[in-house]
Amino acid sequence: MSERTTIIVFAVFPGVTQLDFTGPHQVFSFLPGAEVIVASSAGGTLKSSGLTFAELRRLADIPACDVICVPGGHGVTDNAIQDDAFLGELRRLAATARFVTAVCRGSIALGAAGLLRGKRATSHWAWRDQLALFGAVPDPCRVVRDGNVVTGGGVTAGIDFALTLVAEIAGPEVAQAIQLQMEYAPAPPFDAGRPEIAPPAILSRVRDQNAATAKPHLKAIKAAADRLAAQSV
Repeated sequence: MSERTTIIVFAVFPGVTQLDFTGPHQVFSFLPGAEVIVASSAGGTLKSSGLTFAELRRLADIPACDVICVPGGHGVTDNAIQDDAFLGELRRLAATARFVTAVCRGSIALGAAGLLRGKRATSHWAWRDQLALFGAVPDPCRVVRDGNVVTGGGVTAGIDFALTLVAEIAGPEVAQAIQLQMEYAPAPPFDAGRPEIAPPAILSRVRDQNAATAKPHLKAIKAAADRLAAQSV
């Protein structure tokens, strides 16, 4: 591995799901020679889903990075994909990054920035199919790599995503050592973590919960896809 510092940037926004990036952040913080930066459009203080983060950098002040990662959350549709400046910074940083990445609904933001055209990508299972609106190919795997684009599924998949990326950057032994250091050995109490294995009644319940709030989010996603298509003409 090169002795050069590996700069990893999490591009966050109001309403981000904190575990989408704090899980990967913990993994990357163990990566030798890495500088992990959390940044937003405005910098300063930002409210996530349940926690407030302070002293964030401004995306515009970061000249370049090796890894750009966009987490998910309801703020993707409420804020990120409606913020032209945010999307512009994603495009700028992605242009020279070694890896362009996302976790959960963060893939929707990559799509809205025009960074997923023709790429296989994943997202939270409830929103994955919407990636096709941006020219991506939805993939149900927990971690998906297509070229330099690496995406993770919903929320907890961010840890798997980060370990996968560490193995690519520094080798599988480093990734395994980090996994052991974190004692990451998932043993969930229920087989309900994916729609394919969840009990039908539980799947139906969660789909009903999502449907109650999905309409405005879907509207925002389609509007972002229309804007991207118009820019491509």
